[in-house]
Formats: sequence, structure tokens, C-alpha cells
Amino acid sequence: MLLVDDQTLLRAGLRMLLENADDMDVVGEAGDGVAAITLAAETRPDVILMDVRMPEVDGIEATRRISGPRILILTTFDLDEYVYAALRAGASGFLLKDTLAADLLSAIRAVARGDAIVAPSVTRRLIERHIGSSGDPLPRTEAELRVLTDREREVLELIARGRSNAEIAGRLFLTEGTVKGHVSRILTKLGLRDRVQAVIFSYECGLVRAGS
Repeated sequence: MLLVDDQTLLRAGLRMLLENADDMDVVGEAGDGVAAITLAAETRPDVILMDVRMPEVDGIEATRRISGPRILILTTFDLDEYVYAALRAGASGFLLKDTLAADLLSAIRAVARGDAIVAPSVTRRLIERHIGSSGDPLPRTEAELRVLTDREREVLELIARGRSNAEIAGRLFLTEGTVKGHVSRILTKLGLRDRVQAVIFSYECGLVRAGS
């Protein structure tokens, strides 16, 4: 674990909580986004707990610049624009700082497994609010989907519609293991971290339309 927050006292409390868990170790702390980027490269943590508002470089920009570790945003600000920006930057989850300790630990474990802490339905709501209601051009183009096979494109569309691996398998008459393989290749080809980013990508390139 890497802790990133500009409040020293909060970091100390989080470190105490995490180091009391048998399956967690804190490999470093950072008080701003610049230090977080450097420490992430040096320590290669599995999960980073990242604050949003910090000096120098904020948590969302730091998330965008860090590759490899899973990032869980922890903030006091329950605002849609922060959630959407964090997920688009590559965060795997978003929790408020008043989250119960047990829930925080569960979220960290889930993110470490590769799961996302924001449900696809919530992601879709955020996307439709930020993309569907604006008249701005889509941030991505459909041409970016050309790296995918037709089957992978089908799977991606169903991911974007909030379908689970089991549901996708039933819909496409595939085994669940085959679907998992397709999902893994989709994320790799598109340079995405998880299913939440896959949902965002699908809307931003027009594969799925807001309100559909």
C-alpha cells in the first residue's frame, strides 16, 4: 500500500489501520501528487490510497500519470465531477473519508483483486450526465476500436451495458472462462485498467450511446 494525502495526521491514522490488517503493508507515504508519482515508481505498490485535493499535482492528475498499481480515491468531496474525472483517469474505486474502517479494508482488498468499487450502473449514470447531456464532440473516436476483433467488440458493448461475465457468456453462447479471456485481451489492447474504464471508453468512442 502507498498512502497519498496532504494531511499528516490522516496518513498516520490510515497507516495504523492498514498495518493492523494481516494482509496489508504500507510501503510509503506521500503528501502531494508529485511525491506520489515518484514513490509509486520506486515502491511498486499493489494499491494506492489517493486523496483528490493536494498541492503541486492533485490526486486525479497523479492517477492519470501512474501506471501499474490499482488506485482507490479517498476524499471528503462527494461530487459527480470528481468521481467521473477520477475514474476516467484510471482509478479503480472512489470512497469518502468517512467510510467505515471495515468497508475501507474490504474495498482495498477488492481493488487489489482487480475489482472496481464503483458499480457499472453508477458509471453509466455519471457518463450520461457528463457526456450524454453535453453537445461536445466525443473524447474518443470509433477508429480506436479497430484493434479489437468482432467478438471482442461484442463483449465490450455488453460490458458497457453492465453485463457480468456470466450474463455475457449466456448471451453469446460462450463459456465464462472464454469471456474472461476476451475481457483480459480487450483491456490489454485498449490500455485500460479495469471494467469501469472499459465502460467509460465505450461511451466516449460512441460504441454505446447515452440513454440507449
